[in-house]
Amino acid sequence: MNVAFQGVHGAYSEAAARVMLGKEISTSPCETFGQVFERVERRRSDRGVIPIENSLAGSIHENYDLLLAHGLHIVGEIHERIEHALLCPRHSTLGDLTSVRSHPQALAQCSKFLLAHPSLHPVPFFDTAGAASAVAMDARPDTGAIAGAHAARLYGLKILKRNVENSANNYTRFLVLSRTPFGKFARGAKTRSSIVFTPAANRPGILFHILGVFALRDIDLLKIESRPDPRSAFEYRFYADIAGGPHEEHVARAFEHLGEIVSQFRLLGTYPAAVGPGLRRRPRGAGRY
Repeated sequence: MNVAFQGVHGAYSEAAARVMLGKEISTSPCETFGQVFERVERRRSDRGVIPIENSLAGSIHENYDLLLAHGLHIVGEIHERIEHALLCPRHSTLGDLTSVRSHPQALAQCSKFLLAHPSLHPVPFFDTAGAASAVAMDARPDTGAIAGAHAARLYGLKILKRNVENSANNYTRFLVLSRTPFGKFARGAKTRSSIVFTPAANRPGILFHILGVFALRDIDLLKIESRPDPRSAFEYRFYADIAGGPHEEHVARAFEHLGEIVSQFRLLGTYPAAVGPGLRRRPRGAGRY
């Protein structure tokens, strides 16, 4: 199985892919998230893995828009702990470093460490693993990177300090994308569905009315996210995650009801639900992603 991900080898997305789909997979790095979708659609990769939200930084809006723009299906999810480490060339010390490269979001997530070490000048880079790769190639004793420990092993860097992030509660939720929907679910499997809808009219109480479709059937609404609708200025479409899927009668009825009161509705995928942050195994009943 070949799996596409955004970034370079050693990226957190690649690590999440191996946890979800197995260490034996081959991986294809992509420059952009859009290229991940395109590789899977064009059958150059079997699956794609993308981050969709972080417990500290919030949602990755670009990927919400790409889910609607493309015809792929979400078939799995995982919550991975993001543990940042300070990396450097083998013979460098903390006192040698004057700059540290990383993705802007990673630098922000490590702001307390950087404030405590004012001699380290943060340098934004396109990707955490890309920063590690560049530091290894340049081999400058005064330049380090903030990335995962797996990137240090991959590029032959030294780990000066682990867990330099501001909070231990730093998890990213990753999605697995496929050209076909998830197959049959095992009995008792906990599932999650991701949907997108656009209200038929902008009037008082319309969102309350729409969400009542789920409340009336005791369906747990796990998340809701609004995004601008490019077809109409200052109007919005909504992405939502719910517990369960259309293989359950009450959810199927809710989707049918919802389709009657919105102008646009699409099921982005029904898939085994991750049990919680830091899940390191496949959910019960996951089958094959």
